[in-house]
Amino acid sequence: MTNRRDFIKKAGVASAVVGAASLSAPAIVRAQAPIKWRLQTYAGAALGEYVIKSSIDKFNEVADGQMEIELYYADQLVPTGELFRAMQNGVIDAVQSDDDSMAAPVDVSVFGGYFPFGTRYSLDVPVLFEKYGLKEIWQEAYGEVENVTWLSAGSWDPCHFATKQPINTLDDLKGKRVYTFPTAGRFMSRFGVVPVTLPYEDVPVAIQTGELDGVCWSGITEDYTVGWADVCDYFLTNNISGAWIGSYFANTEKWNAVPAHLQTLFKLCMDSSHYHRQWWYWGGEADLRVNGSKLKLTTLPDAEWKKVEDAAHEFWDEIAKESDRSAKIVQILRDYSALMQKAGPPYRFG
Repeated sequence: MTNRRDFIKKAGVASAVVGAASLSAPAIVRAQAPIKWRLQTYAGAALGEYVIKSSIDKFNEVADGQMEIELYYADQLVPTGELFRAMQNGVIDAVQSDDDSMAAPVDVSVFGGYFPFGTRYSLDVPVLFEKYGLKEIWQEAYGEVENVTWLSAGSWDPCHFATKQPINTLDDLKGKRVYTFPTAGRFMSRFGVVPVTLPYEDVPVAIQTGELDGVCWSGITEDYTVGWADVCDYFLTNNISGAWIGSYFANTEKWNAVPAHLQTLFKLCMDSSHYHRQWWYWGGEADLRVNGSKLKLTTLPDAEWKKVEDAAHEFWDEIAKESDRSAKIVQILRDYSALMQKAGPPYRFG
């Protein structure tokens, strides 16, 4: 009993001391400073409104002060061709771009952007990445590069010519100075196209002054959205690729410092961005061909355009020789294309 009374007395004193300490020195909760990222997209402000801004706005809203992403448009922080190095060095934290135009030093970069006839429709891109192994190949390739993490790929619009003068035959392409992507330009130079590299925002003025004859950079939706339909007069309905392949990337150190739940949130917002582009482009391409009033449409006969497609498959053979990984990707594209052709409509027509 004596021991019990002593225990109760001591416990009471201890409780009083703790209580007094709690009252005299309340705990101070300090909010952790939010994680800050700077993300630059390949797209100018007018286009960026549709291809990324809404998803970043959603991320910032749901992150609820734990993380904030500042969005910058084409060339605002660094030129597009320097995006990769700037991200790798930590000058910027993340990028939305194709591999090709930001000069990613990996062999898969030629397949980013517009790889000639690599896709026919926008849905081909997620299927190739999620079902046919391109995701794992991209992860492998960027795993060999220091301090850059590839996160996700999605599809954009098809690749068409918008020009000042009409394209009615393949010969009309000869000598045309065109703003385009590196690999697309490399391929189309076989038909006399002269690829020109300029800052994105300088393109409309370059067309007006005659420095450029047009663009081979997008579908008709972008032509109207970014103002190229205001300075070009014609749109060629034949395309050299059914969908642009673009990706999200992050500086590896910065990505690894993001808590798991915010990484998941960012991945969900990337998926939201991919989904938005699917319907925005697909619907826009059809609507503006029918209802658009700024660009006159021209179409080359299938037999003539097949010369371009045949040349593309020769181009594939050249790319396949550049590395074992490139050969693997080309074989995937061949197998996928053959399967889609056998499946018939609506997967492939003709």
